[in-house]
Amino acid sequence: MRLAIIGFAIGAAWLQTRGTLPPLAWLLAAVVVVPLMWWTARRRLRAAWRGGVAMLAGALAGFCWAAWLAHGALAPQLAWADEGQDIQVTGTIDNLPYRFAQGVRFNFAVERPAGRVPPKIALSWYAGYRDQRAEVPDVRPGERWQLTVRLQRPHGNANPYTFDYEAWLLEQGVRATGYVRVARDNRLVDGFVLSAGNLIEHSRAVLRQRILDALPGKPYAGVIVALVVGDQRGIDQSDWQVFNRTGIGHLISISGLHITMVAGLFALATFTLWRRSFFTRAQLPLLLPAQKVAALVGAAVALLYVLLAGFGVPAQRTLYMLMVVAAALWLNRLTSISHVLCTALGVVLVIDPWAVLWPGFWLSFSAVAVIMYATVGRTTPPRAAAPRAQGGVAHAPAPLTYRERLWLTLRVGAHTQYAVTLGLVPLTMLLFGQVSVVSPLANAVAIPLISLVVTPLALIGSMLPAVLAGPLLVCAHWLVALLAQCLQWFSAMRYAVWSAPQPPFWLFCWATLGTLWLLAPRGWPVRWLGLATWIPLLAAEPTHPAPGRMTVTAFDVGQGMALLIETSGHRLLYDTGPAYSPESNAGNRVLLPYLRARGIHALDGVIVSHSDADHSGGALSVLEGVPTGWVLSSLSPHHAIARAARRHVQCAAGQRWRWDGVEFEVMHPQPDSYASHALKANARSCTLKITAAGKSLLLAGDIEAEQEAQLLERAADRLPADVLIAPHHGSGTSSTYAFLQAVKPRLALFLVGHRNRYRHPKQEVVERYRQLGITCLRTDQSGAITLEFGDDVTPSAYREAAARYWR
Repeated sequence: MRLAIIGFAIGAAWLQTRGTLPPLAWLLAAVVVVPLMWWTARRRLRAAWRGGVAMLAGALAGFCWAAWLAHGALAPQLAWADEGQDIQVTGTIDNLPYRFAQGVRFNFAVERPAGRVPPKIALSWYAGYRDQRAEVPDVRPGERWQLTVRLQRPHGNANPYTFDYEAWLLEQGVRATGYVRVARDNRLVDGFVLSAGNLIEHSRAVLRQRILDALPGKPYAGVIVALVVGDQRGIDQSDWQVFNRTGIGHLISISGLHITMVAGLFALATFTLWRRSFFTRAQLPLLLPAQKVAALVGAAVALLYVLLAGFGVPAQRTLYMLMVVAAALWLNRLTSISHVLCTALGVVLVIDPWAVLWPGFWLSFSAVAVIMYATVGRTTPPRAAAPRAQGGVAHAPAPLTYRERLWLTLRVGAHTQYAVTLGLVPLTMLLFGQVSVVSPLANAVAIPLISLVVTPLALIGSMLPAVLAGPLLVCAHWLVALLAQCLQWFSAMRYAVWSAPQPPFWLFCWATLGTLWLLAPRGWPVRWLGLATWIPLLAAEPTHPAPGRMTVTAFDVGQGMALLIETSGHRLLYDTGPAYSPESNAGNRVLLPYLRARGIHALDGVIVSHSDADHSGGALSVLEGVPTGWVLSSLSPHHAIARAARRHVQCAAGQRWRWDGVEFEVMHPQPDSYASHALKANARSCTLKITAAGKSLLLAGDIEAEQEAQLLERAADRLPADVLIAPHHGSGTSSTYAFLQAVKPRLALFLVGHRNRYRHPKQEVVERYRQLGITCLRTDQSGAITLEFGDDVTPSAYREAAARYWR
């Protein structure tokens, strides 16, 4: 059974790598094939073959089950004709709303119009949108509203090594996104619609509000909220950076450790009281054993806590493991921990096969598996290992003293932390391209403090009356603030994190085998040799093109521009994409995750073409997150980006440099243009031409027709290029016939956002390119686009190279 469940997980995971779903007829055929394979494995095959066939049957079952659910999840679709149209919907607030500076976000369960709109949509309600202004009401879970909305099909930016928003929406059951329009008909219909889901979400909202009311303006109130109801959206990005660098991010939520601790405390209290019949003469243990009652209470408490947590994967794993143990105890069929873990794995994937897409799934189950491998059967104290024999008569071992029990507990805890820290290194490198070196020290402080002190205080404080809750929550917050200061000190260490490129899968498997060797039991020969398998994992260098060649990555950052130019020994970032919110931008959402995953620890230069937010919005995050040699821009020396740069130079026509056989030339603006205050920022966009291996790329920023004419007048002979980044995202004020005829590109890239409000690129501009025989690619349709400059220019679109059935 364990091998079949592991096969089920492999099959479910494999489906999530497919670009298309299998036909439903194949899935129906599997209903016959899988039971036949299982019967054959159990009845007709030798024992040596049974495990392999059982795993194969499980893999086929997992693949087909996940495909069946995927077909059902993708079935509700918004019609193409309804995108961008005003639609009046009636339904209920379906989750815990998140309020931010510009408004509020929430999921909406649609009741009417049924069929036209998917049953679950994600909405944003802005205080102001374009020229509209309206007050955003305090929406709460379970309320029924009538709203006028504009919707679109699920769409997210598609870049390597970044968050897959479309997959996340699919897992949540959300099949359309949009925003609430300002309309007179928007109104609250019912204050609360009773249902199990609404009751849970309403309870979470009440607890969150109680915490926020008790901790007004406190910097770590979001952490307390996360520990109680699992809502992590109130934690600042800067705090997350510290938590992740120190390796304690798994504690800043309702983790399996917290659930086990709370369920264990309630189970222990129940066991003690039931065993003593609540200090009465009822003789309750004769009616029902105390162990079974404690298991039932522990499982019920765990279920309640997991519901408060929003049913995250680590919480699910712990819940199902506790449920399996409780069921086995009640049925008098207690089994091995490996059966419990595999059963929990199977239940998670039957309910949510998309869980395999997220790091939390792999880290959660892998951590438990590592603990099992490294500790089960190895932590029995010598005195309890065997009975003593005196005079030929065996005697039970003497009970451990308090000191010995304390020492044993510390020893087991230290060994467990050692095993988890080392055991997860290959997986952490595969998922994130970095591993926290200070994690053992940080966890040694954080685990007991968060799990044994802060979490109980936060839980009790959130449920007591306000007079009693305040002091407990303030105390919990004070402890978190104290811990945060300690973690900031750890995080500031020079080598707090070891980074390297995310490894290929074969290298991950090799390092995993070495780790298993390293954590093998005592007596295993030369265990330390397992560390040797980590050398290629931790010492890898990022890939780079050959001398004289160039690789260009045009990122899908929405309505904005960001390109990474790589030569054999240098890297240049041209523009940094837009700002999405006060805390979120293309720099920290797209560029930095990509650079870290590639193992790129520094940039030789950054060019910010001009000051518009869709080109400079991520610059400060990039400059803060990765060392940068210099910044070239058309910005004022007093601009925040110029002040943050180690060295800032204003771009001007005539600037040239050569890196590794690749030529760079700035073609615009003219130096005297900085004396004019009448010019728009677009008119001073840094225009750059790069030539590698006889092939060239022209990056035109946001120049418009007037600047194109100036380039034609003074540098027409140097304009021809094989690839053109379309000026101003393909607006109607750029890409004139004369300019395109002078550049003569074979390929043009339009860096635009999906359904952007400017309607870039303009249809007439695209037709102009096509009439001249120019191939056009768009980031909103292709995702990130990679160009390899060698003997020829070879483009690669991320949405094609990494096709998935939900995109």
